[in-house]
Amino acid sequence: MHPKENDVLKYIKDNPFISQTELARKVGLTSSAVAAIVSDLVKKEFIQGQAYVLNAEYPIVCVGAANVDRKFFVHNELIHGTSNPIQSAHSVGGVARNIGENLGRLGESVALITTRGDDGEWKTIEEQTSTFINLDFAEHVEGQSTGCYTALISHEGEMEYGFADMNIYDYLTPEVLIKQTYILKRAKCIIADLNTPKVSLDFLCAYAEKHDINLVLIPVSGPKMNRLPENLNPVDWLIVNRDETEAHFNIKINSDEDLLKAAEMWNESGVSHVIVTNGVKSIAYSGKEDGSKIYSIIPSEKVVDVTGAGDSFSSAIVFGWLKGYPVDDIVRMAMVNSSKTIETEYTVRQDLTEKQLIKDMEEVK
Repeated sequence: MHPKENDVLKYIKDNPFISQTELARKVGLTSSAVAAIVSDLVKKEFIQGQAYVLNAEYPIVCVGAANVDRKFFVHNELIHGTSNPIQSAHSVGGVARNIGENLGRLGESVALITTRGDDGEWKTIEEQTSTFINLDFAEHVEGQSTGCYTALISHEGEMEYGFADMNIYDYLTPEVLIKQTYILKRAKCIIADLNTPKVSLDFLCAYAEKHDINLVLIPVSGPKMNRLPENLNPVDWLIVNRDETEAHFNIKINSDEDLLKAAEMWNESGVSHVIVTNGVKSIAYSGKEDGSKIYSIIPSEKVVDVTGAGDSFSSAIVFGWLKGYPVDDIVRMAMVNSSKTIETEYTVRQDLTEKQLIKDMEEVK
């Protein structure tokens, strides 16, 4: 071990409950540098990975996808059946990972439970994520590739097609989650996306209900709505769009009034708080105890890439709720974070902090 590793290990031995912040202060390094040292100590088997998280404050635990996003930007109007000039880019993504990074940048302690391959894609995710999210709980699946998502973006900034290679998340089983119950039990909130298999989501709902843990579910597409648990009573927040709601209830939503009624149907199904988004038109909120309301979208005049819109929105909802903001402020915070994100080329905007988000809200207000 090099001297700094020895120092970190000594302080952990002296105080097994020492926080990352305190470790960083004692050894004179940044928190991210300390996190890297702890990760190395785990790999060298001087300490167990779970100890690092257990010594931190109660974290937000994200469960679901962490993958590499590949984006192809079409220069002009998309012409089918022929070659189109494009510009390509890649970044790290995945709904659970994206939400986790947003929350990490906002100052929250975040851990991610996912399944991964042992490949270049995972190394890319690790390099770009470990500063904001603890990845010690990612389950390596032998012989499988890390998830990959490819999006085709029009010259207007809208997604034309999305292609998802997400087979690895079929291995995110209840058995994987049971191995991580020590971190789940400490979670101040569990956020699960619907890339997670239905049986595992059923487990998380039952676990959250038994241990009185905050639970947020994030759908990812209409076809995966059949993964929703049968018992939605443990779900504190569901953040869903119009198409996913139509698919679940087998209804058509043609107006804001329909959108509001659909949100209330989620409450009747057991969800405590629900947001139903309707593209760039409107948002419906409904709460069992707070009533329901339609919100107009805060427009953006500088759209660059809409890929991160939903995840930045959802993360701000969770952040505002855990901070105790009123519903109106929670929704406005989410719209502002989403709007500022789509004005950048990044899935998670690089300037995001709690201070910056509050400043952005004040400017919009």
